[in-house]
Amino acid sequence: MELQKISVFENQAISNSKAENFRKLILATSKDIRVLLVKLADRLHNMRTIKVVEKEKQIRKARETMEIYAPLADRMGMHRIRDELEDLSFEVLNEDARKLIKDRLDKIKENNLINFNNISDQFSQILKDKNINPHIVGREKTPFSIWRKIQKKRTSLEQITDIIGFRIILDNIDDCYKALGVFHSKWNCIPGKFKDYISSPKINKYQSLHTAIIGPNKRPIEIQLRTKQMHEFAERGIASHWKYKSSEKFNSLTWKEYDWLADLVEIIDKNENPDDSYEYTKLQMFQENAFCFTPKGSIIKLPKNATPIDFAYAVHTQIGDAAIGCEINGKESALQSVLRNGDVVNIITSKKASPSLHWLTSTKTGKARAAIRRYWQYRENKKPIKEKRYNTTLWISLPDEPGKMGDVTTMIGENFVNISSVEMVEKLNGRINFKFNLIIHDLKNFTKLISELKQKEYKFKIIRHKNKKYAFFKKTL
Repeated sequence: MELQKISVFENQAISNSKAENFRKLILATSKDIRVLLVKLADRLHNMRTIKVVEKEKQIRKARETMEIYAPLADRMGMHRIRDELEDLSFEVLNEDARKLIKDRLDKIKENNLINFNNISDQFSQILKDKNINPHIVGREKTPFSIWRKIQKKRTSLEQITDIIGFRIILDNIDDCYKALGVFHSKWNCIPGKFKDYISSPKINKYQSLHTAIIGPNKRPIEIQLRTKQMHEFAERGIASHWKYKSSEKFNSLTWKEYDWLADLVEIIDKNENPDDSYEYTKLQMFQENAFCFTPKGSIIKLPKNATPIDFAYAVHTQIGDAAIGCEINGKESALQSVLRNGDVVNIITSKKASPSLHWLTSTKTGKARAAIRRYWQYRENKKPIKEKRYNTTLWISLPDEPGKMGDVTTMIGENFVNISSVEMVEKLNGRINFKFNLIIHDLKNFTKLISELKQKEYKFKIIRHKNKKYAFFKKTL
């Protein structure tokens, strides 16, 4: 029910009605997800014509759009609608900032467009030489996305020069990875910018390869590689699904993709006060959280990819400090397991236990990490620990593919093992063999590294370090 006849003096009634409307929207959507498509289209039309209503209502609608409808569009994979909703809301909520950014964009747009066309021609020719047929389109950033980038990276508006990214649409998935290899072999890849959302899609089913290179213009260039089907979904999200082109009803497999709605409905149903449930869910649910349960049914909210260790510390610090194992949905599981929405977690404790420093690499919550550090800082203050040091050499054979070397070095660093030097031994049959000379301060960290290498099925062996003093040797694995 629209809020059209409520006076400015009925703020509480407005809040309650808004919360009740949100509750009704989610409950209706859980029965037929197409309800949400209609509501998003309606909200987009309202935001496009929002200038005709009074200022106070503009601000109220813009905030609601930014808090609820834009994140919902994102969760549905409807990025074009999300971008427009965010930018229209931004114009209402911070008109001066948007105008400043828009003026800057207009000033550098022509020069960026010329650069885009030149680089696009180069990219196209290089890929065609490798028998890859690309369709390249520009991705112009919105004022709100630039504002968010400025806030996140604490940079100045004058430093923003790249306003157009490259979306390269290819015939199939194989061509996506081939094109990625072409770009990474031709230009330097910017560390930390590569994301493989094809093999590991986002929670909203978005798929694409993301990378950034120092391109032919000697400036950072953002590139997205995807197939035509992936591009269609990235633009229109669930609205591009073939089931919406027929009258066929959803099956259980289709609905399984949107089980986050069931989680949200359950949260709403458990809370009798609509305003409380609205405040509780309006942001958290759309920041990729996981809601898990204690054996007694209490809800524990955790970030995406959280572990039972995070769960234990969320219940109580003493539970986390004493944790030695867990059961997830009645099955014995490792404390480093990744929790999913709806998991029932039972933490097994022991009075003689203590938290492991290895947990710091797998925990996701600040509370858990702070508690672990605090425990060991207290122990260190009581009893100084004598530092040990071991040397060893890790021989490893890697596929001659972009990113593999970076994955291994990242894994070594995350396990607190130092690399003193790296030697390339040989290159043959599409593989490159390396020797990593390592410095180990804690054998437990090294054991964990070996375990992770095994899990990822890398070919490797441990050999005696050439410096025999303090050398650590283990039989070939």
